[in-house]
Amino acid sequence: MNFDYTDAQKELKASLRRVLEGAGGLAPTRAVLEGAERPLHRPLWQTLAEGGWIAACLPEAHGGSGLGLVDQCALAEEFGRTLLPVPYASTVYALAGALALSGDDALQAELTPAIASGAVIGCLATSEGPGPVDPTRLTTRVEGGRLTGRKLPVADGDAATHAVVLAREAGEPALFLVDLSAQGVSRAVLETLDPSRGHAALTFEAVPARRVGPVGGGLALYERLLDRIATLLAFEQLGGADACLQMATDYAKSRHAFGQPIGVNQGIKHKLADIYVKNEIARSNAYYAAWAVASDAPELPEAAAAARVAATEAFEFAAKESIQTHGGIGYTWAMDCHLYFRRSRLLALQIGGPAVWKERLVRALERRNAA
Repeated sequence: MNFDYTDAQKELKASLRRVLEGAGGLAPTRAVLEGAERPLHRPLWQTLAEGGWIAACLPEAHGGSGLGLVDQCALAEEFGRTLLPVPYASTVYALAGALALSGDDALQAELTPAIASGAVIGCLATSEGPGPVDPTRLTTRVEGGRLTGRKLPVADGDAATHAVVLAREAGEPALFLVDLSAQGVSRAVLETLDPSRGHAALTFEAVPARRVGPVGGGLALYERLLDRIATLLAFEQLGGADACLQMATDYAKSRHAFGQPIGVNQGIKHKLADIYVKNEIARSNAYYAAWAVASDAPELPEAAAAARVAATEAFEFAAKESIQTHGGIGYTWAMDCHLYFRRSRLLALQIGGPAVWKERLVRALERRNAA
């Protein structure tokens, strides 16, 4: 079985890479970090919208281009390589993903064209503070179609127009769509290690909320959405890890010490080889998860969890070793190494940290072995 991209998908990746390089590569990310663009880089967001990149994997029936899940994984890898300073993941993976999995054609028809144009920005609000999200112990609730509670931290919650919120209704967890311009919504910007991706605390006071998905299927929908997002984030992390390896390799070839490139030293060679090995392990797991999501395979829970764990470890390791390869200068603002380290730590905590996904992997394997 071949898990590699097709030639068309490779050309899709190459096309997006040219667009992102033409937009300045990491320049938009630095502009956000330096305060020139806040809370997101709107010129880049508009470029992606006008170029059809936001719409690329949205349903064709609702204004998208209709590309598949694996195509979206290929795009995610390029976005991760460039440390995209826009809410693509929150909007496309989370909001559009939740709508697609809900099976609600009317809701998709209402929101998808605005998502494709960049007018609607999404976020996923599940966490209620420190610790893993437990759907059985949510304090956020929906009564009479109105949402009350507080969510934090919410990735891209500072810029979002709509939120997919995990809350309880009649004692059961479910996902709800909330228009963040509605009366009763308040938000406070939160500081994180990587300010190029905004975060906020969202407070809801009897805000109108629309259920996403069928009654009684909220928990199952949430689990499927998590596996889908985890797979796509794994490709973002893989793209970042590959960029770190390339950056470290280029520096090892160009930096000279005692009359020769530092890359000839065995210690540097081992660093680069170790990064490569971890990246390839993460790549294998990510490809397997992409297949599982695209084919709706029963192996999806363990495949997504394995991809998430491997990619998180690979990106963090690659970012740290890239800084080490660059030496002291790697910690300075002049170099890009620390930007990747910031993003690696941020993505490691999105939709639950490594311990959460290791636990999900163990439970998935136990369920499969018991079947």
